[in-house]
Amino acid sequence: MGIQDQVGKMQTRQGYRNLWHADLMGTMTTDTPYCCFAAFCGPCVSYLLRKRALYNDMSRYRCCAGYMPCSGRCGERHCPELCLGTEVCFCFATSVASTRFLIQDEFNIQTAPCDNCIIGFMLCLNQLACICSLIACITGSGELSDISSVLSCIADTVFCSVCACMQTQHKLELDKRDGKLPQPVMAVPPMQQMSRMDQPIPYAGYHHQRPVYSPPPTGYPGHAGYPNQHAGYPPAGYPPAGYPPAGYPNQPAGYMPPPAYGQPVYPPGPPPPVRPPESPHGIYSADSGVFPPAVPPPPPPGYIPESPSAPPGPPRDKTFSS
Repeated sequence: MGIQDQVGKMQTRQGYRNLWHADLMGTMTTDTPYCCFAAFCGPCVSYLLRKRALYNDMSRYRCCAGYMPCSGRCGERHCPELCLGTEVCFCFATSVASTRFLIQDEFNIQTAPCDNCIIGFMLCLNQLACICSLIACITGSGELSDISSVLSCIADTVFCSVCACMQTQHKLELDKRDGKLPQPVMAVPPMQQMSRMDQPIPYAGYHHQRPVYSPPPTGYPGHAGYPNQHAGYPPAGYPPAGYPPAGYPNQPAGYMPPPAYGQPVYPPGPPPPVRPPESPHGIYSADSGVFPPAVPPPPPPGYIPESPSAPPGPPRDKTFSS
């Protein structure tokens, strides 16, 4: 595979949309035993994972999964197991990266930004330790040699831990592909019983019980003492002076505006009499406030009053009376 093909593959991986089953930070908690096994025996795990990624078909094996220029030129078709063992022992980092690229290209899995940061930090730390070692060898300084040794030890520790997490991540993805991950247990629904029309609805045991309403506050409509308005209500100057304006809307003569807020509808005092008194002099006028007595309405046409002296008899049928 040429450089252009590698660049094209890297650009294609940026467009993948699937995610790993577990990120690098969560692999230790997801499968702790396998992560420890990968940390202490990395080449063996890399061999097993590459074989599983090829569906246990070693005839499909290519050196470094076909991502290196030497792929297909090492005679791996004649003895794929030996070539794979040589790859994981002498090119361990390349074998882990090749298995990762193989799984990503098969399932269109993208690398999370957090995983990229962890892998980039590991590579930068290894490069820094290598540079310090070269400078210490050139200068021959003992202090720089000690610093380079410490950096190399830290870089190796980070490399082994990150590679173990990466291989555990690959193993979880292959388990997901092969259906070896535990499936969520489906709970059996509870027994349902048909209800009758005369059966009351059981509220006990429901998740949503009847709501409990708090008592209405003081001054709420229907509460004793309503309305209990606060002091200073209504505000001073309400309604404004001169409202409603005179003649609006074309009120007749003698129109009285409605009482102000809080005032009774009728002025205090005894209620007006049902029937006005009669004038002793028989003089009725609007100035005196005395009006004539009420006169009963006239009888309807065709009404015949009965004689008070007539003997009582059976009631007459007025239907056929003329």
